Amino acid sequence: MVDIVKAMGWNYVSTVASEGSYGEKGVDAFTQLSRDAGGICIAQSLKIPHDHNTSDFDRTIRLLLDTRYARAVILFTSDEDIRGLLNASKRADQVGHFLWIGSDSWGAKNSPIHQLEGAAVGAVTILPKRTTISGFDAYFISRTLENNRRNVWFAEYWEENFNCKLMSSSKRDESSRKCTGQERIGIDSKYEQEGKVQFVIDAVYAMAHALHNMQRDLCPEYSGICPDMDLAGGKKLLRYIRNVSFNGSAGTSVTFNRNGDAPGRYDLFQYQRNNLTATGQGYRVIGQWMDALQLNIEDMQWPRGEQEIPSSVCSLPCKTGERKKVVKGMPCCWHCELCDGYQYQYDEFSCKLCSYSMRPIANRTACQPIPIIKLEWHSPWAVIPVFLAMIGIIATIFVMATFIRYNDTPIVRASGRELSYVLLTGIFLCYIITFLMIAKPDVGVCSFRRIFLGLGMCISYAALLTKTNRIYRIFEQGKSSVTAPRLISPTSQLAITSSLISVQLLGVFIWFGVDPPNTIIDYDEQKTVNPHLARGVLKCDITDLQIICSLGYSILLMVTCTVYAIKTRGVPESFNEAKPIGFTMYTTCIVWLAFIPIFFGTAQSAEKLYIQTTTLTISMNLSASVALGMLYMPKVYVILFHPELNVQKRKRSFKAVVTAATMSSRLSHKTSDRPNGEAKTELCENVDPNSPAAKKKYVNYNDLVI
Repeated sequence: MVDIVKAMGWNYVSTVASEGSYGEKGVDAFTQLSRDAGGICIAQSLKIPHDHNTSDFDRTIRLLLDTRYARAVILFTSDEDIRGLLNASKRADQVGHFLWIGSDSWGAKNSPIHQLEGAAVGAVTILPKRTTISGFDAYFISRTLENNRRNVWFAEYWEENFNCKLMSSSKRDESSRKCTGQERIGIDSKYEQEGKVQFVIDAVYAMAHALHNMQRDLCPEYSGICPDMDLAGGKKLLRYIRNVSFNGSAGTSVTFNRNGDAPGRYDLFQYQRNNLTATGQGYRVIGQWMDALQLNIEDMQWPRGEQEIPSSVCSLPCKTGERKKVVKGMPCCWHCELCDGYQYQYDEFSCKLCSYSMRPIANRTACQPIPIIKLEWHSPWAVIPVFLAMIGIIATIFVMATFIRYNDTPIVRASGRELSYVLLTGIFLCYIITFLMIAKPDVGVCSFRRIFLGLGMCISYAALLTKTNRIYRIFEQGKSSVTAPRLISPTSQLAITSSLISVQLLGVFIWFGVDPPNTIIDYDEQKTVNPHLARGVLKCDITDLQIICSLGYSILLMVTCTVYAIKTRGVPESFNEAKPIGFTMYTTCIVWLAFIPIFFGTAQSAEKLYIQTTTLTISMNLSASVALGMLYMPKVYVILFHPELNVQKRKRSFKAVVTAATMSSRLSHKTSDRPNGEAKTELCENVDPNSPAAKKKYVNYNDLVI
């Protein structure tokens, strides 16, 4: 029965026993063997009392329904108790729910299921293999009260078989008819050879063989029982019985194992709906058991028309990727828990975390590498910055080409040609950094990022700072002296700008020495709650703080330049570039003030790579575009479309220029009051304090605006 349960895949069954030695010992043996076999749990062990009534069977069914998943019920019960259980299941409208496994007390009998066939459909029963013993039927049918007086139970059998009463001391009702003694077995009553006749005969023969062997060993010189046999005792006889070996009445070998049990040979039956009997139902042999189970599952049928083997399990098997959390004290019952997050199913009962660079596969039975991504050129996050950078690069090259072409014209010379080309170079590098930030990271790309990330802005704002500082110094000193300030020549301006730029380069080279550039794969940036969306980001080993530090010096130059632009805001526009530079710096400050919260505010975002790269490149593009548009586009416009304005102005003294600038900053004149509608002056770029003009308190200059 244990093998049948295991073959069906059932691990959660109940047992029902009739009170008494047969039922209780049968259930105990089943429980012990199932425990030894492993994988079978007993949901309930119920007992039907001797003095039972209908309510006892109804209660048993109710209790069995408390563990509904334990559909298989092992029965070690009498015929009467079998009928009671089937009837109770019918009353409870649970026909077909229970999968009955009957012991040999049920076997292939029809009496326990008479008129309850529907409730018995699907029941699996066992019966020891038996053979009808030829000659026994003729012998037993010929037995009468006269020729079988030696059997003290025969009279009781006679009354039961013929439903009559033999004597006044009989326990049968007074209303029963009296036996005549002329009744005949098989004629006046139904007769069927009891299946256990074979085993009774073999038992008698086993005893005979044991006595024979015992007499042969202990009394070799006697033809009968000797004194040694009288004194041998039962234990010695039992050893002889266990050692017998002979062919039994059915032609099969009769032996006993060390426990005294005969070899188990059973036929397995299932009560099915078929066309073999008038009732449309009957027992069908579905296999046998001889030391091992041989079961024809394809021949089995189940109640309720179920095609597959019904389940009788405490818990359904866990799905792939789920672990079993076993219920304490009930190894067949468990809860299924999904291996969540970055865990995978290590074995049936546990989950383990994937390594840092791995994630679970779809069914969570193993781990796989997390895909590696980078910012792609075709991504919308890259397309917009690249487009802006391309437009900016084209515009920068166009402006630079225009200035080179008209290098000796007054407007170009008045712009400070040397610093203009330096500033255009810085603007060009600001656009170029966009391509380095989007390119696939490697050691070379990461090195160029470190160098050019802040260099373009540093060159731009160093040049602008030098210009605004020069303007400020000229006009501040001009208020008190006609002597030109020191270090305002083009060579001096380039030297100052170069020294400012060298600070940025020195910082970058120190950075290279302390922390050589390299690439990393950041698995934390896009390690989302859903592991299937996780990505590793290929990037340069530059932190957000290092980016800001790299840009910090350029931002310092930008702020300083803005301060000088504010200080020179009073200088009339016609005198110099102070106001365009001021507008440029104000706008640039706004751009970078917006950049910083966006850059750091997205540090925890799953889209950090895209947002920060796009924000940084667009901010640099806008900074460069503002400078290019406000400082150079008006000059290019005049050079190309109004060449008549690109002419040399009259020369004026340094004192006159400063005085005019000072007065124009203090007084507000109406346009109609000015002689020519506006006041225009120019100041020489190159003032030689040793020249004759300087000694006469006058400064000549070459038509250049400050």
